[in-house]
This record gives sequence, C-alpha cells and structure tokens, in this order.
Amino acid sequence: MSTTLRAARGVLGLSRPRAAAAPLHTHNQRRAKPSSKPFRPDSRQWHSTFSSVNPEEVSHFNSLASEWWDPHGSSRLLHLMNPVRQDFIRACLQSQPDTKASRLRDASLSYLDIGCGGGIFAESAARLATTKRVTAIDPTPSVLAVAEAHAKKDPSLSGKLLYQQSSIEDLEVPREPCDAYDIVSLFEVIEHVDEPGPFLERVRPFVKPGGWLVMSTIARTWVSWFTTNLVAEHLLRIVPPGTHDWNKYINEDELQRFFLDKGWDSPRVMGVVYVPGLGWKEVRGGEKVGNYFFAVRRNG
Repeated sequence: MSTTLRAARGVLGLSRPRAAAAPLHTHNQRRAKPSSKPFRPDSRQWHSTFSSVNPEEVSHFNSLASEWWDPHGSSRLLHLMNPVRQDFIRACLQSQPDTKASRLRDASLSYLDIGCGGGIFAESAARLATTKRVTAIDPTPSVLAVAEAHAKKDPSLSGKLLYQQSSIEDLEVPREPCDAYDIVSLFEVIEHVDEPGPFLERVRPFVKPGGWLVMSTIARTWVSWFTTNLVAEHLLRIVPPGTHDWNKYINEDELQRFFLDKGWDSPRVMGVVYVPGLGWKEVRGGEKVGNYFFAVRRNG
C-alpha cells in the first residue's frame, strides 16, 4: 500500500502513515491493510487551529456509551486493565528518590485524565487516599453523561472528581506550574488521535514540573494487527468492530524518540498481555509486540 506522511503541524511531531488519498474510516467501512512503514518526524509549525478530535471516533464511542460500566460488555478489557494502570502509576511515583513518602499516603496528588470515556480510571483515581483532585475530560457527550451519572452514585466522589466535556485544545492551560497536574493520563487514547505529535505537545503544559505523563497504547506490529483487529474485533468480537485502526498504533521506540530532548526524562515502559481468565499481566518485552504502558517525567 502506498503511503504519504501526513503533516503533523507541530515541532518535530509524530506523523501517521496513511493511504495517499484515502478518507478516514468509519466502523462500517473496510479497514486498510497494515503498512509496515514507520512514523517520521515532521518539522512544520503547529497552527493554533489544530484539533485532536476525530468526529468518527466520537461517533463510534457514542454508540458504546450505554455499555461503559458493564464489566461484561464492550468495555470489559478496560475494567480488567484498570488495576494495572494504578500499579504502573504507583511504580512511576516510587521510582523517583525525590518523591516524598508522605505523597504516597496523604491526599496531595492531582490528576488530569484525558479521553476519560465513562470514567473507569477517573473514578478509581478519585477514590485513592493519595488523591486531592481529578479532572476528567472527553469530547463525547453521551459517554460523559454516563460517567457523570455513575459518579453521582458515590457521594465520596463529590468535590474530588470533576468531569468536563472538552478536548485538550479547548481546556484552559494552567497559568502557573503549581496549577498543573501531578499525573496526566492518556489511557487508550493516543491510538485514536489522527496527529499524535501536536496532541502531545499540547498536553505538555498540563503536566507539573516533576509530574508524569502516563499512557497506554498498542505497538504497530503484525502480531497486534492479528490480535486486536482480526481476532478481537472480527473473530471473537471481544470489542466492537471499528474500535481500532492499526495504522494509528505507535511503537515504543517512536515515543522514546519523540520525547527525547524536549524537557522530559525518566522514560518507563511496561509491556502487558491479556490472558483469558487471568486478566492483564506484565510481560517483559511485550511493548515490542502489542499492548504497553509508557510514561515520561517532566523536568522539574
């Protein structure tokens, strides 16, 4: 399949390999066959009108809103992944000698959960004793309505968890570093963004100096195409068809290069694999094959 590099409109951003004149896919359209061509950096300047919101992605997740809190429904794998998310964040915080032990006991940590969906992670983060506040944003109205309705069932979340229907481009940038967040999370988000380079640049000011940008995504390999697109979507129907676009997957080494010399340090990665009956398990080297977690710390 012939490919062109789509303009990232940002400082040395990640670009997507895409068919030369192909439109964006909907979940009813046939997916393009995987391309093995890697991302390349693009040095063109990011225009202020850039938006990370893909209307077709919003429409797809709108259709799944009613099942978000069904642990046996289309979001089942996200429910099972949530404890691993918390473990990975805890490992990031504990990896720094300047992280005071009290911060892992007292209610002092602030979170920004971008692309929060129905609030699976946001709610769990708000319930932690170490959490001071959680702001969770998503551009999908029906999904956010589900998140807000579910949170109202737990009075303890009042005052700690705030939902906003917003993209990162529309969210007000913190005026002072102290107003930014200790943890900014992008769980199962980056592979749904058309232009990840400008998107990640936009996220940076929301991370407090010394804070962490934490994400989970999927490597772009033939194995991941087989497991997530063919098997999970079309054969076993574990997730609805159209949930993933293999060409949007990002490899761990591409993220490493993107964050290099941009004011980030201490990169961490953890490969995971879903084991039926056991849930998500850490697998050494799994980031080279399929699902993985990735984190970087903003220079303090």
